[in-house]
Amino acid sequence: MPKPPRREPPPPDVPRLLREAGRFLGEGRGEDAERLCQAVLATQPDQVEALHFLAVLQLQRRSFDAAERLISRAIGHGLQSADAHFNLGLALTGLRRYEGAVASFDKAIALSPDHADALNDRGVALARLGRPEAAIASFDRALAARRDFPEALVNRGIALGTADRIQEALSSFEDALTLRPGDANALAKRGKALQALNRYEEAIASYDQALAARPGDAETLNNRGIALQALGRYEAAIASYDEVLAVQPDYRYALGNAALCRAQICDWRARGEIEKRLAEGVRAGKPVTTPFPLLAFSDSPADQLTCARTFVRNRFPPAPRQRVNDARRSRERIRIAYLSADFHDHATSYLMAGLFERHDRKRFETIGVSFGPDSQSAMRARLIAGFDRFVDVRGLSDENAARWLQDAEVDIAVDLKGYTRDARIGILARRPAPIQASYLGFPGTMGAEHIDYMIADGFVVPPDQHKNYAERIACLPDCYYPNDGTRRIAERTPSRSEAKLPEQAFVFCCFNASYKCSPAMFDIWMRLMHRVEHSVLWLLGQDAVTTGNLRHEARARGIDPDRLIFAQKVGQEEHLARHRLADLFLDTLPYNAHTTASDALWAGLPVVTCVGQTFVGRVAGSLLRAIGLPELVTYKLADYEALVLKLATEKGPLRRVKDKLARNRLATPLFDTDRLRRHMEAAYLTMWERCLRGEEPKSFVVPPAP
Repeated sequence: MPKPPRREPPPPDVPRLLREAGRFLGEGRGEDAERLCQAVLATQPDQVEALHFLAVLQLQRRSFDAAERLISRAIGHGLQSADAHFNLGLALTGLRRYEGAVASFDKAIALSPDHADALNDRGVALARLGRPEAAIASFDRALAARRDFPEALVNRGIALGTADRIQEALSSFEDALTLRPGDANALAKRGKALQALNRYEEAIASYDQALAARPGDAETLNNRGIALQALGRYEAAIASYDEVLAVQPDYRYALGNAALCRAQICDWRARGEIEKRLAEGVRAGKPVTTPFPLLAFSDSPADQLTCARTFVRNRFPPAPRQRVNDARRSRERIRIAYLSADFHDHATSYLMAGLFERHDRKRFETIGVSFGPDSQSAMRARLIAGFDRFVDVRGLSDENAARWLQDAEVDIAVDLKGYTRDARIGILARRPAPIQASYLGFPGTMGAEHIDYMIADGFVVPPDQHKNYAERIACLPDCYYPNDGTRRIAERTPSRSEAKLPEQAFVFCCFNASYKCSPAMFDIWMRLMHRVEHSVLWLLGQDAVTTGNLRHEARARGIDPDRLIFAQKVGQEEHLARHRLADLFLDTLPYNAHTTASDALWAGLPVVTCVGQTFVGRVAGSLLRAIGLPELVTYKLADYEALVLKLATEKGPLRRVKDKLARNRLATPLFDTDRLRRHMEAAYLTMWERCLRGEEPKSFVVPPAP
């Protein structure tokens, strides 16, 4: 029997389905919208609006691959709307394909010149490509198209901050908060801008407001910890970092920052566990700490190299080495720029002022490049006079400061900061000079390809350790450490009673920063005090929390806390003079005394040290060898303890050491500034001659000056 013909279903009402799908998308009913779009595509596989709607849905789900495929397909089949190209740009941004994203946003803007969202997100993509100035211009266009656009103001502020236009960035965040008071993101970014301007109290207040609006935000908590740390409010900083680690255990650098804060206040309760976690994290290539905190916790040069490389990796794109043109080759003088934030009343300046002044002006032209405060002090004036040129680049971005060095045709740029506070590694990362070197400020490897040489000596960096340094080693004879042999010591020595020291006590002294004092060293010091009757330990004055912790640790080891005496802050000349009240300076490990050891020896106070494996743990040994007192250098903590005990209990050996120090003080290389100057200049000449020959940097040893 014949069957009746099958009745085909009517074709779908595509316009109606698309209208409903669009409405469902707007109402957040994604599954319903998807069902309708799929119904359309079942009969019209290349229907561009349905493909576009599905792409938007995938963007909402953060499925950027799927979104990119769908919208590219729609555009390929003729969809040429500004929103389509805008959404493709969003998908490409999500995929971190920023060049393609910019191109898509450009097409959207060509179709709709006042497309504020496209202009804003174009700026975001440009910022992520490392083009902050172009990003700022795009945000400005977005704001011209839409005045009440807080997201664009925040993004503009971020880009301005990247360009080191901090005051403008702050204004942009303030404008965003005017439009949207209480916005957590704007408050957090405003705090970061205030922090960059060293307005730490205001920054903390802004972070607190942001956290009230968005509790538990790891980035804001971390930045709050950094601001508190800068103010020396270490307990509060630790609490902030601990919150970060509770929310996000692997948050970059929080563990190291918290560890350093605990070391600053001598809170040693979790010291062993912290050291273990830092070492494990560093060896796994994780960003658990910035390079500086690790110096106080690690005696491994290999770990310090790994840490530095992890920190600097991917922060800056590789930059080509500067070429040496014919004009430079024919110049009579080598042009050297010293870069620092410490050209004021700072230890670096006290150590190096004499070197700057003594440079041979016939062969070298020197430039001081300052990005620190203008203290308008006598030391600042002395430094300005000590250079051929002095330039303050605080108002310049890293890029513009690098361009200044390049335009000035600097031959050798010497970074005096490394990874210490207020450093600006972004300047030399752009390779403005043919030769770039690290010296003094950071006693370890930078782990960076853009630093060609480290200026050191053969004791702090033995030949068998060169493999643990990213730089080539310019090895000076004697000691790498600079000293100004004209530093004044106050003629008047205060009385022991004025310094709160017992008249008849044997005074052990350590004026090292508190973070250098480890529990292992403190154990030794307390054992020595048990064995040396009527002895006291004279330390640098600290805040109440730190002194309280140290007194508690002394009591726990059976020592009367009153035998710990804390020196108050005084002027440089008076500080040197009061060293005469002490009997013996006790060094620390793994982070030695550096400037503090130089101060002690210059003032005539013997230093006993123990040598470690890392640069920071070998500096005092280098100083003592250069002043002719190698007998005060030990290589095991047991030998260190035994030597200190001998000197503290037997008058003859200590008297002989003090007499020898008095004889050697001006007769040995340590405080011979001009001898160091000749060695430094010989190193610069070797670097420059290799460069002129077109040779790669290579480690070398400077022969001793006659």
